[in-house]
Amino acid sequence: MKQQTKLLKTEEGLALVSDELKLIGDYSSLLPRVSNNRVQGEMLVKAVRMKGQSDLFVLDGTAGLGEDSFLLAAAGNRVLLCEYNDVIYSLLKDTHHRALLDERLTEIAKRMELYHGDSMSLMLDWAKGNCPLGNERKTPDVILLDPMFPAKTKHSLTNKKLQLFQSLESPCRTGEELFEAAMALKPKKIVVKRPLKGECLASRKPGYSISGKTVRFDCFVF
Repeated sequence: MKQQTKLLKTEEGLALVSDELKLIGDYSSLLPRVSNNRVQGEMLVKAVRMKGQSDLFVLDGTAGLGEDSFLLAAAGNRVLLCEYNDVIYSLLKDTHHRALLDERLTEIAKRMELYHGDSMSLMLDWAKGNCPLGNERKTPDVILLDPMFPAKTKHSLTNKKLQLFQSLESPCRTGEELFEAAMALKPKKIVVKRPLKGECLASRKPGYSISGKTVRFDCFVF
């Protein structure tokens, strides 16, 4: 049974509220992870990194509230965040707007660009030379995909937040199409976020993976 949710304007920012939880995007909570160059040690940053290259252009095809994209932007990358769900995009836009106004976060947030729409359609159109953002736009160096996967338990705060998101949209069931759309743009690398022991997206074996305690990043280099 789906949770009943609603959007509310609060003093802290736009919030997604259910009977059990209030979810507000807040990039300032990530400051301890990005201060003093700590961000370079993040698994995601290591997964996206390409030897001998800096200032990468990354497309985050499944942005959510943009925490992963914020880490990538803090590491010096330019990131295009795609989110198609109207409610989640509203939360993302509000979170990003507040970050632009926070002097601690401004420079990082400036490297983040938001796109409201389906990333699969965006990538396929872009590959055909019909990019909605302008046909002169450079294609991404790296594409990040994080298809939503079910939470295993209801007890932790992280999993409750995941379940709240899943009340808005179902876990991605189009892994093959999503991966093929990313391939169509011919990036230098595709990075896929998966549960630590989860199956590979679309049964594609990566060139290598970077694993943590609960998640791993499958890396496909072209």
